Amino acid sequence: MRKYKPRTFVLEVVMVAVAIAFLFPVYALVTLAFKDPGQIANKPLSLPDPPSVGSFGEAWQSASLGSALLNSTLITVSSVLVLIVLGSLAAYFLARTATRLSYTLYILFLVGIILPFQLGMIPLYQMVNDLGLLGTYQGMILFYTGIQLPFTVFLYTGFIRSLPADYTNAALIDGASHLQAFAHVIFPLLRPITGTVLILNAVHIWNDFFTPLLYLGGSGRETVPVRVFAFVNEYTSNYGLVAAGLVLAALPILLLFLVLQRYVIRGFASGLKG
Repeated sequence: MRKYKPRTFVLEVVMVAVAIAFLFPVYALVTLAFKDPGQIANKPLSLPDPPSVGSFGEAWQSASLGSALLNSTLITVSSVLVLIVLGSLAAYFLARTATRLSYTLYILFLVGIILPFQLGMIPLYQMVNDLGLLGTYQGMILFYTGIQLPFTVFLYTGFIRSLPADYTNAALIDGASHLQAFAHVIFPLLRPITGTVLILNAVHIWNDFFTPLLYLGGSGRETVPVRVFAFVNEYTSNYGLVAAGLVLAALPILLLFLVLQRYVIRGFASGLKG
């Protein structure tokens, strides 16, 4: 039996401190959401006494969160589906083709991960505007697909490289085309990494604030983070409504994460190993 050393105690204290640092904002958010304005003004960080759910109804109605949730869902689901289809197909070509072209394309995708999107913010906005897609769902889906595709291809490529090539070769020998081999043999094996791709991209797109504010502001198609921002202005801030809106916005993506959490680490680790 290993002895309990002072170093172990120090590590445990540090881990507890880190856990508290991460959990404290969640505690503050939930407690503020269940308080009325009087409790927030007098005891902002204490437990609600008594709990109040009035902020949730007011936030839902005043910010039209119902339509915002539909907008966020449509943009997120559509973008993630396009990313899964295009990312997996591109990764299959890069992983199973050992040519100079495939290597160059893979390097370009890696460069796309490294470069910050802010470098192309103005040209991208101008391009979307010139295409007549400003303030539309199609513009947002196109934007997120382009921004997130390099990371998606990176994950899929690493995972496919870790799979034995015998699966593909056997399908090709039996007369299948590369597309048929991918659809019927390879893609079903990509379930772990697909779960990782789904949750990571969905969390990013769902929580993004700046891009919908820039591309959808004033269109009536704003997503949840933009609508919640309406509760904050230069002179006044209704923190109860902000907290209630954020809790409502976080619930769908939190449920998705809980359902797919077992795929996230396994798929991500497999992709890196490959």
